[in-house]
Amino acid sequence: CPRCMQCDTKFDFITRKHHCRRCGKCFCDKCCSKKVPLPRMCFVDPVRQCAECALISQKETEFYDKQLKVLMNGATFFVTLGTSDKSELMVCRLSNNQRYLVLDGDSHYEIEIIQISTVQILTEGFTPGGGNTRAIGMILQYKVPGSEELTQMKFTASEDFSCNKKLSASWLAAMHKVSKGGKRYRMM
Repeated sequence: CPRCMQCDTKFDFITRKHHCRRCGKCFCDKCCSKKVPLPRMCFVDPVRQCAECALISQKETEFYDKQLKVLMNGATFFVTLGTSDKSELMVCRLSNNQRYLVLDGDSHYEIEIIQISTVQILTEGFTPGGGNTRAIGMILQYKVPGSEELTQMKFTASEDFSCNKKLSASWLAAMHKVSKGGKRYRMM
């Protein structure tokens, strides 16, 4: 006899089975009662999902509604390549197809997202409880196509008043969330 994937309740005439619209597994009403939009599968209106899938769908929605927009709009940073002591003021943004990190200034770089190996967010104002920190920069390591060596770039939020420091901090926070999300967000 078929049973609920989560609580092992036996399905019968009274206890009906329901399919999670995300994973497709069978659950009882109690274990599959969350209703969340699932736009990546063309469900714009909320649909029935199990608790685990509903949480993932909510995080994806937050990512697409918030972080992705911030990353695509871009922000201004001083960018230092490798061990150089010279930095260049550049606008950094995610490309429209979401496959490249594009840096524009006097120089132009396009770093394929899949080639990025590490993202380290630099903060200041750290307290033992972890509060009151603010993002001031980032160190990015990536592979240049055709090379096995890692190249490093350091991004520092500009102290210049003409550059929006709050925008840079928001961009860094979004980048941090994406890098913590790992491969799950690399649907880009």
